[in-house]
Amino acid sequence: MIRKVIFSALVILLWMGCQSNQYDRSGIFFGGQIVNPSSRAVTLYQGNKVIETLDLDKSLRFQKKFDSMSSGIYKLEHLPEFQTVLLEEKDSLWVRINAAAFDESIVFSGVGASKNNFLMELILKQKLEANFLSTKYSSNSQTFNSLLDSLLMEKKQLWIQMDSVNKLSLIAQKITQAAYIYHYANIRERYALLRGTQWSVEEDSLFFRYRSFLNFGDNDLAFFDPYVNYILNFISQKALDRSKPYFKQKQITFYNIERLKVLDKRISGSLLRNNLARAIAFEELLTFENHGQHERFLQYYATVNNSPVYLAEILALHTNITNMEPNSPLPKIALQNVNREIVSSASIFNNSTTVIYFWSQTQMNHYKNTLERVKVLQKRYPKIRFVGICIQPFNSMVDQVQKMMEINPQDQFSIIDFEKASEAWVLTLLNKAIILNPKGRIIEGFGNFSDIEFQELLTGI
Repeated sequence: MIRKVIFSALVILLWMGCQSNQYDRSGIFFGGQIVNPSSRAVTLYQGNKVIETLDLDKSLRFQKKFDSMSSGIYKLEHLPEFQTVLLEEKDSLWVRINAAAFDESIVFSGVGASKNNFLMELILKQKLEANFLSTKYSSNSQTFNSLLDSLLMEKKQLWIQMDSVNKLSLIAQKITQAAYIYHYANIRERYALLRGTQWSVEEDSLFFRYRSFLNFGDNDLAFFDPYVNYILNFISQKALDRSKPYFKQKQITFYNIERLKVLDKRISGSLLRNNLARAIAFEELLTFENHGQHERFLQYYATVNNSPVYLAEILALHTNITNMEPNSPLPKIALQNVNREIVSSASIFNNSTTVIYFWSQTQMNHYKNTLERVKVLQKRYPKIRFVGICIQPFNSMVDQVQKMMEINPQDQFSIIDFEKASEAWVLTLLNKAIILNPKGRIIEGFGNFSDIEFQELLTGI
């Protein structure tokens, strides 16, 4: 009996201690472990601003106590992947990630885990739904809307269950609900872009009734992907010339200027407006075939955006694209060879026409397919040198794979600083390829290595 009393007293004291620690704890603790890392660090962003870059220790772990960080949406980046994290005052959060299967492996534990695990559960469910929904775009608008209504209600029930066992703050409630509400609203806007150009006024009003429940100026969600993607597609739908197909218009500079006009007229909130204008500017500038029209676009962009930081970033991208134009020397970056020596990219050319292709340690199937294509092209164009560049620094696993696949180590390099390299060479897609003449000058700065038309470029050299 005495033992039971003592035990009960200890339990009560421990519980009171936990409650006291919970109450007294301030700031935000965030840490984790990266299994099979693709780089040696993780970076935490708020919006587009770097909050902290944390190196992995010998156990592949990172951790940091933040004393003055505001509650809200952050992005955790482990190159080349990233994912959203919801952090709030008094959270003590730990994450485990296997970089070889990034999204599928993310698991959170600790104080603040439930809301983040819910967000990841939604992302994985929505990924599984994507292929199924892509087959339903031929359905009429009523059928498509009903299908999305059922998926939305399914996620709402999951949210209600999660919320019932967690004391979510108002901001956590808003963000976790927005994760599914705006995801399906975005799909509806995409459907309307593709199918709605011939709808009557009545059909429009019936299909777009959901818009009356949505917010078009929420700065709390200004960097939350489901919300941002929805607003961008809403803007695209409003800017659309209904007499022309969407896919033809989206490639034209004039259309992106119209999108900026819609943004300027319909979207409120400076933080949100600047982020959306930045996204539209990136889409336009990365349509490389429009490069001759970009000065006109940038003039209008400068009237909508009021962020000096974003303006400088967009102008720098425009300059970097110009530097990758034909006949320009390839901008120099630092590379690592298989012996772990740091070399300049200017030193890797051997007075022959060179094709540079890219690969990632987290996308080994892509690497395998790329190497198969390299073998075919090498036989067809024996005078051309093919150089592979890994977007992460080499490690022992890469050495083993390349040895097993009998890859010529003299034609393999890796990037030391991805951020600087991606800016200098405008690396936006893993399928990117660069063709250089024997003097190291650019023949094609924005090739697509997996595209059938890429071979035609080589034939013409």
